[in-house]
Amino acid sequence: MNDKYEKQMKKGVLEMLVLKLIEPEPKYGYQIIQEMKEKSEDTFLLKDGTLYPILYRLEDDGLVVSEWSEADGKQVPRKYYRITDRGKTALSEIESLWFRISEGISKILEEKV
Repeated sequence: MNDKYEKQMKKGVLEMLVLKLIEPEPKYGYQIIQEMKEKSEDTFLLKDGTLYPILYRLEDDGLVVSEWSEADGKQVPRKYYRITDRGKTALSEIESLWFRISEGISKILEEKV
């Protein structure tokens, strides 16, 4: 039963977390997956099949753009995702909303019965 609730809770924040991870600098898919895993201490273990639809939606919404890197020696070209100005504005709004919702949840959970 807990898996069901955990998946639902995580699903609602993935776009925000992806935007946050690519905010400082462009990243490619595997890099995003690894960073999400490390920074969340294994709370968010994304698969390609979860991440790429999110990136495509963010790109369709104009919040990120993608570009291929040049092949450098033995390194293969990679598709990097970069947050746009519109994405930065959206991220700021989403973060504010998240903190407001989190605060409301905490107030309810901490209420003494």
